[in-house]
Amino acid sequence: MAYKRSRAFMHREGRVPKKLDLYTLLLAVRPWSFTMTTVSVTVASLMALPTFNWPLYLAVLAGMILVHAATNLINDYFDVRHGVDRSDSPTARYRPHPLLTGILSPRQALVGILILYGLSALIGLYLVWLRGWPIAVIAALGGLASFFYTAGPIQYKHRALGECSVFFMWGPLMMLGTYYVQTGSWDHAAPVLWASLPIGLWVALVLLANNLKDIKYDLQTGLTMGTLLGRKGTLRLYTLLVAIVYLLTALGMILHVIPLWGILVFASLPMAWKLLRMLQSAPEIPPDADPRTAQLAMIFGLLLILSLLLEHFIPWI
Repeated sequence: MAYKRSRAFMHREGRVPKKLDLYTLLLAVRPWSFTMTTVSVTVASLMALPTFNWPLYLAVLAGMILVHAATNLINDYFDVRHGVDRSDSPTARYRPHPLLTGILSPRQALVGILILYGLSALIGLYLVWLRGWPIAVIAALGGLASFFYTAGPIQYKHRALGECSVFFMWGPLMMLGTYYVQTGSWDHAAPVLWASLPIGLWVALVLLANNLKDIKYDLQTGLTMGTLLGRKGTLRLYTLLVAIVYLLTALGMILHVIPLWGILVFASLPMAWKLLRMLQSAPEIPPDADPRTAQLAMIFGLLLILSLLLEHFIPWI
């Protein structure tokens, strides 16, 4: 039924889905969002130095990006199917929605999802063969979280649990799993767990910013952290989480679980302050609140990556 409605919309708008090819699939999975995955995998891998293994790093990164891509596509598919994403929804205004614009048909989206999950499963099986059952458990948890993000009957994204989930997925789960693949051991994993907290919080902040700007629309479609707390409450939570990110980093340096070169991440603090002031003073939350947050998260992540490299090659004296 949902497929027929979507086809009717596309024909009414004069948009017939194209043949499924690599470029079409790439556009549909939102590759610009993969920076978050790249930062999580890279930070965790570098924290395994000097046992860093390039082939394993690339295998984990490829697998995580494939799962991230599948999650993005599943999100669009089920949000259209459940009537959350429509032609007048905010998400359709700031990017080409693959189903609403006719880039993909629902059937093609499902094929793309199966392809992405299938390829990631092949990589996962190899890593399980290499490192054993802990990777199987981590992969299973990540896969379930990915699928039920918007899929029924759970749809926890629409139960104000999206921020908690992406924090867990891109933070502790992805980073500890990556570290285990690199080392085959949980020894010295505490610093990785600590570093995963600010990284995971940044991903949660991107989603929180998205829910903040979409509060009015989301009131019609489901429960999010934005609709639960309202604009003022969501802004307070956003500000608190940004502060916690930098506090955790400073405390990690004091406890020697983050290298002293980690002081470099505080170069992003003026940008964070500017963003907070803009969000708090604007009459309306700007439509690019989440891309701005993602940009800040990327800069923070790149600075943390640089600090790990400097610690390895030029230890703090």
